[in-house]
Amino acid sequence: MGLITELLKGLRVTGGTMLRTITGREMVTTQYPHEKRQKPQRFHGRHVLNRYPDGMEKCIGCELCAGACPADCIYVRGRDNDPDDPTSPGERYGYVYEINMLRCIFCGLCVEACPTEAITMTHLFEFSTTNRRDAIYTRDELLMDRNGNVPHMFPDDPLIDDEELLSADGWVRATAPSGRVAYQGVQMWQATPGPASWEPEPSQDVIDARSEPEDG
Repeated sequence: MGLITELLKGLRVTGGTMLRTITGREMVTTQYPHEKRQKPQRFHGRHVLNRYPDGMEKCIGCELCAGACPADCIYVRGRDNDPDDPTSPGERYGYVYEINMLRCIFCGLCVEACPTEAITMTHLFEFSTTNRRDAIYTRDELLMDRNGNVPHMFPDDPLIDDEELLSADGWVRATAPSGRVAYQGVQMWQATPGPASWEPEPSQDVIDARSEPEDG
């Protein structure tokens, strides 16, 4: 008898929740993929290789991202730029760039290690594959096009959220500069995509001096 009582209590909770959901008084789920929840600014989704506004690739093939990766899921090979038709503004560019998404732990250390902000993380999170080989993303899947569009796993998907595709610099924007109040409102990243320049980031020494109270 006690078992039946406990079972009825459980069914009452389940049934009550279903009724509240059906009547619209309490929505506990979203109708994915037709509805996508708003992701936090620092959401760590799939990676993207960025370009400068003139189409130059930001990756210089330094392999620092691969060295910083604790999961050893990034493979980079650099190649010297063609002087007559350079791919990046540096001496080298990332000729081979691969990320094994099955091993990636989405820690974002590759983003921190990159000296040119060539790799950032978007809000895209769809990774459905039918075999393990498709989970290894190459330059073709990672590199944004010259219009600043981020490649999507399903390019013909009518449900693609453009806001998510254009949030490639969200991770950099949210974490720089270390959450200090003195840097509030100061842009410390290279905007991607959109109009920008090759100017270096603002000097932290200069900003620190501005934030210090004047004597007297």
